[in-house]
Amino acid sequence: MARIGVTLCSLFALVFLVAASYATHVSYDERALTIDGQRRLIVSGSIHYPRSTAEMWPDLIKKAKDGGLNTIETYVFWNAHEPLRRQYDFSGNLDLVRFIKTVHDAGMYAIVRIGPYVCAEWNFGGLPVWLTNIPNMHLRTNNDAFKNEMQNFTTLIVDKLKHEKLFASQGGPIIVAQIENEYGNVQGSYGDDGKKYIEWCANLAQSYNADVPWIMCQQGDAPESMINTCNGYYCDQFQPNRNVPKMWTENWTGWFKSWGMKDPHRTAEDVAFAVARFYQLGGTLQNYYMYHGGTNFGRDAGGPYISTTYDYDAPLDEYGNLNQPKWGHLKKLHEVLYAMEKTITYGEREDTDYGNLLSATVYSYEGKSSCFFSNVATEEQKLTYDNTEYTVPGWSVSILPDCFKEIYNTAKVNTQTSVMVKKGNEADDEEEPYSLKWTWRPESFMNLDTALALGNPLTTTELLDQKFFNDTSDYLWYLTSVEMQETDPLWGLDTMLHVHTDGHIVHAFLNGKHIGSKYSQDGKNHFIFDTKANLKRGTNEIVLLSVTAGLANYGAKFEETRTGIHGPVRLFAIKNDEEITKVLDNSKWVYHVGLHGEDEGLYLPGANPKRHWESENLPSNKMFVWYKTTFKAPLGTDPVVVDLLGLGKGLAWVNGKSIGRYWPSYLASENGCDDVHKCDYRGSYYADKCVTNCGKSSQQWYHIPREFLNEDDNEFVLFEELGGTPLLVNFKTVTVGSICANANEGVNLELSCQGDRVISDIKFASFGEPTGICGEFLKGSCESPNTLSVLRNLCLGKGSCAVNVTEDTFGPTGCKCGPYKLAVEAVC
Repeated sequence: MARIGVTLCSLFALVFLVAASYATHVSYDERALTIDGQRRLIVSGSIHYPRSTAEMWPDLIKKAKDGGLNTIETYVFWNAHEPLRRQYDFSGNLDLVRFIKTVHDAGMYAIVRIGPYVCAEWNFGGLPVWLTNIPNMHLRTNNDAFKNEMQNFTTLIVDKLKHEKLFASQGGPIIVAQIENEYGNVQGSYGDDGKKYIEWCANLAQSYNADVPWIMCQQGDAPESMINTCNGYYCDQFQPNRNVPKMWTENWTGWFKSWGMKDPHRTAEDVAFAVARFYQLGGTLQNYYMYHGGTNFGRDAGGPYISTTYDYDAPLDEYGNLNQPKWGHLKKLHEVLYAMEKTITYGEREDTDYGNLLSATVYSYEGKSSCFFSNVATEEQKLTYDNTEYTVPGWSVSILPDCFKEIYNTAKVNTQTSVMVKKGNEADDEEEPYSLKWTWRPESFMNLDTALALGNPLTTTELLDQKFFNDTSDYLWYLTSVEMQETDPLWGLDTMLHVHTDGHIVHAFLNGKHIGSKYSQDGKNHFIFDTKANLKRGTNEIVLLSVTAGLANYGAKFEETRTGIHGPVRLFAIKNDEEITKVLDNSKWVYHVGLHGEDEGLYLPGANPKRHWESENLPSNKMFVWYKTTFKAPLGTDPVVVDLLGLGKGLAWVNGKSIGRYWPSYLASENGCDDVHKCDYRGSYYADKCVTNCGKSSQQWYHIPREFLNEDDNEFVLFEELGGTPLLVNFKTVTVGSICANANEGVNLELSCQGDRVISDIKFASFGEPTGICGEFLKGSCESPNTLSVLRNLCLGKGSCAVNVTEDTFGPTGCKCGPYKLAVEAVC
């Protein structure tokens, strides 16, 4: 037995030594994170695991790595994991451990922003709504009730990650963790309790002994144990509050979209400019928010009025396609930065101001120097360095790894632009909706008898906030009754129902008939709804359906934002110029959460509702209708989308999985749009600077992940709330339709289609002095006559091809001076 004991002890020691040998030591000094004692440049990108599917993660992470990232960052979403108190969900695309392991398998680092408040345009900022129903609860402050719940969840997450050995100190990929999120933006509203809360958060984080640095973004007074970091479009001027690395946790690659909003775009040139400026001026960790935005499935979108798409104009689009040229232009930047890593992180830095927003930064290390020439003015300027004159375009950074030859300039895009198209199954792209066979059934309107029959409904003599019901549905019914006799002052008058709501939408019913609806035009609460109410003698049943479209997710004390119908609710009429009023706020109110169809699971495959689906007399432009059809999955592997134009507003499911809220009838305003190809990257970016889609549906297309689909028939279910027609619904794939580039001489240009598609035609090609933009190229005064034939030989029939943009490739141009450019437009 002694011999066995010694053997076991030796075995355990060996296992420990092997495990320890894979451990990574992460720390930091004043310049950078140090990994196993070496300063590192960290180029990270946000991918939120719940905004895609688990099956999509490997491809998304691979594309991020191929794009030059070495780190993936994600929030942790408390309300997704703990939708009801002490009831947890880490299944499917909520499998945080699987996501982090996928990052690790790809050979990348991870940054985990536990929060657990995340903002993120996520419903209620990621906090569970049930928190608001705990006595003496005040969120995100020095409040024992909140701190207890936050500590319970944060501990659960850290322990789960530790158990799987996912922190770098255990041999895992997690090199940085975050506690709280952007609290400095709102801390002033909490007074001394805000400061105490932040100190408590820092102590909590350190108590876990995870042996990785902890960060707090937007926290200028971050405690000594925390690194404070920057969020924004530009963080080159940011300085941390003490001698710690300069870190940028959110470089906004675009902007999110709300219902009624135009499509925002941020140019590749401007994102690259911001990144280059950050590393030029001492930054060593930068994270793209978002690198892949993804989709707000289910009821995840917050705001309120945040759309289902969370594309964010990120380098990977909503569906996981390369967003070109942004992806490729940034990839080239990352390659140059990595080549200078030692010099940037260890070298001596010298800045020279040339005036007029023109500057140079030189890093020198072990006899080598690397240079950044920066022009923050909007017009090109010249500077002289080491007796050589350089031209720096406006709003750009030139990078010279050897301080002699420019290798990269942020304003010179030498990668392809991909024009994405929607494709059907048929070769001629024949429209599909006419082949869909629809069935339908009405949503049953709630009444008092039904509500009472459903068992133990909540009854009060006050109007309750919708959050009281833990936000398990967008829909909450408020039901009451009014007795009306001939002696009543309102009898015989033109009576109006007045509802002051803090919800987003209200539908009103009187005695089983719909009498009106109204929704907020901007997603803000507090609006008044008046509608005619023809009362009958005896009992009049008034039913109000309050609808939310995502709860508030940002701001000081945002949990105090009222949601639902708080009143006053009253009946009134005018008689002899005097108003006669009957206030209903303190009447007996009965509540029911959700729709009948939700209760019956009409969206689930094989659901057996009490009332069957109808196949005749398909209604159009009718409120409160459930629609169902089956469809075949589009062929191929390209991402799938469904066109819901023609419908009003509602919820959609594929094979029982929610693809989110839809609202295609909500149009963007008609003014203020730009031609995205002509957007001026010069000058500071803001969300309305470069927008498209004026006067059109805020969101016409909705993502259906391939993993939601069956090989044979697929069931598609809609709940139509406002009224519309399903007859235009059709399913497409998203792919690259055409590609173009305007590349500088001397670069190696790659042209590629997507999936199994190949380059089928070269529509335009000119090497020399071409002009114009994608889709509008023109030949210049001279060019190589062989350009078109060379490109056809190199690229036709191939999924991708590489082109060395030189006269050696295309032949002499006959021009007297260079440098030259290659303009090309091809069809996939």
